[in-house]
Amino acid sequence: MSQKRKVQRARHEAEVAKKGKDVVMWIIIALIVFALIFLVINTVAMM
Repeated sequence: MSQKRKVQRARHEAEVAKKGKDVVMWIIIALIVFALIFLVINTVAMM
């Protein structure tokens, strides 16, 4: 495999890993937001 191809493959793998981390971060943020909304709705409903 040529050196150029190895560099391209490594760069591509790094991009895929970064996108995966971004997706996980956004999923966690969404879960936290939904949990906060759920808590607010339950707090208001109990009043």
